[in-house]
Amino acid sequence: MLLHVIARGKIARSPEADLVARYEKRLTWPLKLTELPETGGRIPDPQSPFRTVLLDERGKDLASEKLAETLGRWRDDGIRETRFVLGAADGHADAERDEADLLLAFGSATWPHLMARAMLMEQLYRATAILAGHPYHRAG
Repeated sequence: MLLHVIARGKIARSPEADLVARYEKRLTWPLKLTELPETGGRIPDPQSPFRTVLLDERGKDLASEKLAETLGRWRDDGIRETRFVLGAADGHADAERDEADLLLAFGSATWPHLMARAMLMEQLYRATAILAGHPYHRAG
C-alpha cells in the first residue's frame, strides 16, 4: 500500500527536513511526498481504492499500535493508497473533514507544521515497523 504524504508549504532546508528525509529512507513501504503551495495547487488523483487521513486538531489521538493496526487492516483489505493530508495554517474545511476516513491528531497540543510533518513520518515508520515485528517500537 502506498503511503502518500500531502503537505501545504515547502519544507526547505531545516532540521525538520532532515528528520523527514531520515524516516523516508527507513520506510520499506512505498512512499510518495507531495508538497503543495499554501493556497491552490492540485492534489494528484489517488490510486483506487484509497483512504484519506487528515491531520487535524479535532482528530483522534491514536496510540502507535492502533495506527499500525488501522494501516495493516486497510492494506489487508486491498487499499492501494492511504493519503495523509497536512493542511495549511487555517486547517481543513468542514467538507474535507466530512469526507476523510480518519481525522488524526498528535495530542491536544498545537504543533508547528514542519514538526507535524516530521512526527507523521516517524509514526508511519513506527507503524510499519510494528506490523513487520521490528524491534524499533518498544511498548510498555
